[in-house]
Amino acid sequence: MAPLVSSKASLLHVAETLLVAACGGMTFALLGFPAGLITGSLLTVAVAALLGRPMTAPLPLARVIYVLVGISLGAVITPETLHGIATFPLSIAVLTVATISMIVATTSYLRFVHGWDLQSAVFGSSPGGLAQVMSLAAEYGADLRAIAIVQVMRVVLLTIGIPTGLALFGLSAPAGGFPRAGAIESTPLELAILVAVSTLTAVVMARLRFPGGLLFGAMIGSGILHGGGFIRTGLPHWAVAIAVIGIGAVTGSRFANTAPRMLLRYIGAALGSFAVALSVASAFVLLLTTFLSVRIADAVVAFSPGAQDTMMVLALSLHLDPVFVGAHQVWRFMLVSLSLPFQARRAGKIRSPAKVEPPPRQHLPSED
Repeated sequence: MAPLVSSKASLLHVAETLLVAACGGMTFALLGFPAGLITGSLLTVAVAALLGRPMTAPLPLARVIYVLVGISLGAVITPETLHGIATFPLSIAVLTVATISMIVATTSYLRFVHGWDLQSAVFGSSPGGLAQVMSLAAEYGADLRAIAIVQVMRVVLLTIGIPTGLALFGLSAPAGGFPRAGAIESTPLELAILVAVSTLTAVVMARLRFPGGLLFGAMIGSGILHGGGFIRTGLPHWAVAIAVIGIGAVTGSRFANTAPRMLLRYIGAALGSFAVALSVASAFVLLLTTFLSVRIADAVVAFSPGAQDTMMVLALSLHLDPVFVGAHQVWRFMLVSLSLPFQARRAGKIRSPAKVEPPPRQHLPSED
């Protein structure tokens, strides 16, 4: 009887999370907030979690959401969007230098301003790869609560701040609408082919352990069908909206079981490190857009040190180039994931985890 009661309670918690996310996302969208579906759902779920509500988004649900988002992203790819790939090597080189600079600057800030030890500062400064960061931090006995709060706060601030900032400078699409994927009505056969091919490529990429395999695999499958002109339709608007709101729910639920006083304890480090990373990223975005013919909005989202899944949803919601943004987000993820173990090893030896306060129980199944 106990497992049945527990399962029922878990389902109710998931339903509550999705309801809160839907209400927040739809409210922000109706108010005309830029990328309102993602920002509204994320913010309301995060606030509810901090207020003690059992916000949760289980891994199977998150996986379905990633595939839906990938299909939606691939649906906006056309043969014309692929012409800009020639500029990628130069911009990716700039991104590499920018990522290294962000890590060095943020690590120095956390260490010298807030007194963090070098190893925890390295983990806290990592621009992305949250699941990898938390796994390594636990292995090395770093301060997991501090690292988790700083990392998640950065994602939340970027998700809310990027659409607002771009809108203030007139660099984004009009606010309040749904993502444009699926503008043409689809037939059942075309929709079935789209979902089947995209899901297959998503599973293959995930099995190959490609960074963000489910999201980017589905995007590749959908992108091939649309970019090659085989299919002109996409998911219905309501399905795209559900996927976008779902990403907000997944990200916001990371604040579950985090006491407000614990958040306040590290809020200074979170805001300060975010400001340092954003300043460095902004400088390189300015450099890139000055010398290359890259749209500022595309460069801003591509260079933002946020979670892959959330940044890709922003690209979709703000009608940006998903190929450009996706290529740069994947490269940053790979760069961070491959270099982080070496950074951690150079920063210090593995410490006893018994001396470190256990982390809050939170959902970390992100594609980033």
